Amino acid sequence: MVNLTFPDGSVREYDDGVSGVDVAQGISKSLAKKAVAMKLNGELADLADPIAADARIEIVTRTDDDALELIRHDAAHVMAEAVQELFPGTQVTIGPVITDGFYYDFARDEPFTTEELELIEKKMAEIIDRNAPFTKEVWSRDVAKKYFSDKGESYKVELVDAIPEGEDLKIYRQGDWLDLCRGPHMVSTGHIGKAFKLMKVAGAYWRGDSNNAMLSRIYGTAWASEKDLKAHLTRLEEAEKRDHRKLGREMDLFHFQEEAPGSVFWHDKGWTLFQSLITYMRRRQKSWDYHEVNSPDMMERTLWEQSGHWEKFGENMFTTQTPDERIFCCKPMNCPGHVQIFKNGLKSYRDLPLKIAEFGKVHRYEPSGALHGMMRVRHFTQDDAHVFCAEDQITQVCVDLHEQIMSIYHDFGFTDIRVKFSDRPEKRVGSDAVWDAAENALKTAIDAAGQEWTLNPGEGAFYGPKLEYVLRDAIGRDWQCGTVQVDLNLPGRLGAFYIDTDGNKVHPVMIHRALFGSLERFTGILIEHYAGHFPLWLAPLQVVVATITSEADDYARDVARKLTAAGLNVETDLRNEKINYKVREHSLAKVPALLVCGKKEADERSVSIRRLGSKHQTSMSLDDAIASLVDEAIAPDLRRAMEAAKAEAAE
Repeated sequence: MVNLTFPDGSVREYDDGVSGVDVAQGISKSLAKKAVAMKLNGELADLADPIAADARIEIVTRTDDDALELIRHDAAHVMAEAVQELFPGTQVTIGPVITDGFYYDFARDEPFTTEELELIEKKMAEIIDRNAPFTKEVWSRDVAKKYFSDKGESYKVELVDAIPEGEDLKIYRQGDWLDLCRGPHMVSTGHIGKAFKLMKVAGAYWRGDSNNAMLSRIYGTAWASEKDLKAHLTRLEEAEKRDHRKLGREMDLFHFQEEAPGSVFWHDKGWTLFQSLITYMRRRQKSWDYHEVNSPDMMERTLWEQSGHWEKFGENMFTTQTPDERIFCCKPMNCPGHVQIFKNGLKSYRDLPLKIAEFGKVHRYEPSGALHGMMRVRHFTQDDAHVFCAEDQITQVCVDLHEQIMSIYHDFGFTDIRVKFSDRPEKRVGSDAVWDAAENALKTAIDAAGQEWTLNPGEGAFYGPKLEYVLRDAIGRDWQCGTVQVDLNLPGRLGAFYIDTDGNKVHPVMIHRALFGSLERFTGILIEHYAGHFPLWLAPLQVVVATITSEADDYARDVARKLTAAGLNVETDLRNEKINYKVREHSLAKVPALLVCGKKEADERSVSIRRLGSKHQTSMSLDDAIASLVDEAIAPDLRRAMEAAKAEAAE
């Protein structure tokens, strides 16, 4: 007999080998009709699988969140069947589920075209209507190799060979078609539904190796309902409009070119935006008692070997050898340099916590295919900091960091923020006892802060566990940005110590902290979050003063001088063009405020203000306009400081 524990905590006894189908039918006929899979001890499994041991069980219906992965997985199999029906001789290789969809790679003499996607979609709909059941079989290695070899499926033969000895070799059928697959699947093809769409075709090397054959990849998306599919497609359309690379060109912020892959060429307006982020962070860090430092961009390989980075990260590091045969590495991280700064001069417990911050340029080799605008680069700036503290200070330091991080993200317009706790990875340094202490300390801190979090298993840094801060943007996309990491390993590896109250040498705890993370990436996220419509305090070009007639040129220059003197970023547009043309051009460049000056405004010492996104304009005196814009351009942290000072003075 087996004991099954249900989500409500109840426990029921069943015969050995009972299936999920039997369990669902025993609960109710309606549940059995809706069930598509089950979860055993948190893992998805085929509903028809026999249950051989005590377990926690959940019956999964098509409308459950857990079913979405299965819908996409099944859709990939149906797409593969459709392709082979339509294009005999095409080999199927691998077809995993990915974020928001799936893909399948095919070996075909001619790559697929976008025109063929509609034909494949229609065939997929036919297969779904057949509602063929998914059934699992376990084959021997020899039988599987012979079957796929006889069919001319050489890639499947290679996949069979790659399956470790002793692991079950599973075959899933859907009607007459079958494929090698780990599973699980839903009950039948009909449960996929029609809320799917094939999105694009692309080339992909077999197993991601450029030395292998080029395959033809088809990407698709699948959802539980037509409503969800439509919402996804709308998000994609909106994301395309917000693409930071597109807006970067329109706003004249930056560009990329092949001679420096993965590196940003900042234009003046983009560099102004970039520097405004640094200026903001510099103010915040100073108020939190950080010491800003700068460590070398290049240090000898021996230091990176000692820190553990060379072993765990060496393949992603840029290196060079000097004529005296010393090997140097461009730093991929700032932490070893900060340990050297901590070690310079004797430290005592009275110096802790000691906070060291740097806007450090780091260099990491990313494969060419992984580069994506400013979201994935090889050369970027981190707002990196390290807090050296005693073990009994970990909780308070991490609570303070959490509050600071949340404050920063709110200032930049992010209100939906998720926190993930990432524990020890498979490749790591340090003993299990040290990891236990680090993980417990970080969990205690985030719980003390009252923050909900989810577990991200195995995704910690190689030297310590971490908290990951995930921002949800204006169109519902998630971006992982800030991190807090508790490190009980690196200071000891690099010989850092302080003198405690008893005069002993003690290795400090090192808390790694990044708030923006990569400034380049955060800039790209901001561009897309705001669709280029920055609040005035962030906008790299805040105001354009444009003339209607040349008679107002001198007045426009005077207006621009006064705005500049008030601390605003201003340009003039005195071109001999119609004002509607100027308005359209500066709207495309996402300038927040356009001050229009004609003869009337010059005579009255006034301006007409047109705001980005509005068809209306407001007329006001020049002094009032300047005061209003200056007030709007105050950064949130400075506004809080001003309001606090006023409140204190009032008391």
